[in-house]
Amino acid sequence: MGKMSELSLLVKELNQCGETLIGISQSLSSMFSSSDEPTPAKSAPEEKAITLEEVRAVLAEKSRDGHTSKIRELLQKYGADKLSEINASDYPALLAEAEVLGNG
Repeated sequence: MGKMSELSLLVKELNQCGETLIGISQSLSSMFSSSDEPTPAKSAPEEKAITLEEVRAVLAEKSRDGHTSKIRELLQKYGADKLSEINASDYPALLAEAEVLGNG
């Protein structure tokens, strides 16, 4: 695994840890702020929206790893010649497909 790939993975894990800690602190805060009242059932946590920059970073990394032609195929699969033409609602699926390039 290249240094940038490893760094990218570590940053992603650090972000996930931060989000988990925020969730825990909010839960604890609500428990202690209203100890007389039962805590309401929490709805499922919302998925964080994937940004163009996040997708671009993964695609750039995969391109550097020699998967440029596969990335072009993915973009065309989503009806675009370049990333900026991809609909934001397709980012999660595109990202999922791109992340497995070279893993199999």
